Amino acid sequence: MSETATLKEIKGAYKTLSHRHHPDKHGIAAGEENGEMMKRLNLAYKLLMDYCDNYRYSFSEEDVARTYPHDEYLRRYYYGWFDGM
Repeated sequence: MSETATLKEIKGAYKTLSHRHHPDKHGIAAGEENGEMMKRLNLAYKLLMDYCDNYRYSFSEEDVARTYPHDEYLRRYYYGWFDGM
């Protein structure tokens, strides 16, 4: 399992899991357990969708340097440290 996912993959996984754990698709004995699983699944899906819809990324030079300090190091010292000579 990967640590990254596209929005399409998230929606596909939700659809697959919701079909598998939907309480109406199973007998009474499994209904309570699947009902609890659906609550957790719906909460996780809502959280992911809210995050995807509301995430903002700053492209200011300071924020990018703070987010990717290694890239700033490479830009300054590895790719062109001798340009000023």
